[in-house]
Amino acid sequence: MTNILFVCSQNKLRSPTAEQIFADHPGVETASAGTNNNAENPLTSEVVRWADMIFVMEKAHRNKLQKRYRTALKDARVICLDIPDDYEFMDDALVQLLKVKVSRYLPT
Repeated sequence: MTNILFVCSQNKLRSPTAEQIFADHPGVETASAGTNNNAENPLTSEVVRWADMIFVMEKAHRNKLQKRYRTALKDARVICLDIPDDYEFMDDALVQLLKVKVSRYLPT
């Protein structure tokens, strides 16, 4: 089982959408979190340690992740999707973009 974490700022739109659409993908467990302290589900060292692969929506998220959780990152692969905060939760365009950008990294 591959543990996949999706990260955005508030954990309200992009990362929960990604968590939901890939939740049923075979061979993966998904979770999502936000880098901001007031996020719906704030990023923690525990969830970073849990993850084998971390998808961040923007470079700023990767920078915060690497700065705050360097010791918890261990061997997790961090991938920046370059998806701006322009979408609503489960927006069709966001779903399609996530499927295109994330699918190639998932186990088959």
